[in-house]
Amino acid sequence: MEIGIVGLPNVGKSSLFNALTKVGASASNFPFTTIEPNVGVVSVPDERLDFLTKTFNSVKVVPTTIKFVDIAGLVKGASQGEGLGNKFLSHVRSVDAIAEVVRVFDDSNVIHVHGQVDPDSDIKTINTELLLADLEVATKALEHAKKSKTLDDLYVIKGLEGVVNTLDAGQTIRTKPELVKDLAQFQFLTAKPLMYIANISERSKGIESVQSQADNEGAMLVTINVKAELEVVELSTSEQAEYRAELGLKSGLDKVIKAGYELLGLITFFTAGPKEAHAWTVTRGAKAPTAAGKIHTDFEKGFIRAQVYNVKDLEELGSETAIRQAGKLRSEGREYVVQDGDVVEFLFNV
Repeated sequence: MEIGIVGLPNVGKSSLFNALTKVGASASNFPFTTIEPNVGVVSVPDERLDFLTKTFNSVKVVPTTIKFVDIAGLVKGASQGEGLGNKFLSHVRSVDAIAEVVRVFDDSNVIHVHGQVDPDSDIKTINTELLLADLEVATKALEHAKKSKTLDDLYVIKGLEGVVNTLDAGQTIRTKPELVKDLAQFQFLTAKPLMYIANISERSKGIESVQSQADNEGAMLVTINVKAELEVVELSTSEQAEYRAELGLKSGLDKVIKAGYELLGLITFFTAGPKEAHAWTVTRGAKAPTAAGKIHTDFEKGFIRAQVYNVKDLEELGSETAIRQAGKLRSEGREYVVQDGDVVEFLFNV
């Protein structure tokens, strides 16, 4: 899963990236600090994987990972090349989901590119530029398709017409996912799953308007005190837990990961044993052969069946022997839909 962190300059994007990844990206108080995108790959914390590792005394532990891309600050006119313009937009096109950071507090020590903090205006600026960039791509693609009129082009013309009409009306494609079902090759920006991240403080205002915007777009809202999060991640692991408990502060990383998984419709299953405990990510609704293919293509090609139980069963009963005795170990075929938290052994024949 790859999430692009976007927003206006000086809203806390790079600070959030640093807090989530501990990579140490530059986070100075002036526009365009981030020119080339900073990239950080983070292991996904999962107590279930920790439990499996301890239960099986696994020698190796392999968590799932999430990639964060801190993309240069966007300004009005980016779709026409202002600021870093098209370079910025090209970085956004490559990610699976967008995390749009919106600052919802005033701070005289941190300048705002528009002179004042206005979440509604900030969101409108960013979303308008993404929409205009999509409109340009869709219009050019439609013109090309109408000229060439190959079988493939005729197939996408109707979809592109719907996209152009939607964007002309000021709506994001995200609100009409049926339009882009077969147009993935265009990587429309406003079709990507979106979460708003409200950068909050003790002086926050305007969160309600960000929530309203998220609701209207079918997006999600995550609130993070980025400054406090940065302070916490500098502490040792034990101190972090104590500090979070004292402040009632939930992990920003956990919040973003949970939202990302929900946005992209992802779940986690596990393989576990003395040699290795491994977490794997698949799309919700994936069947057993597809999940097997995540491990190795041979597993999918030669799939016979899957031996399955859920990690909750192991937590409750204590051992695989007890799971078998309780009839909780199941043998599932090709049509089995893998569930979040499943522990699976795939049987296959090459």
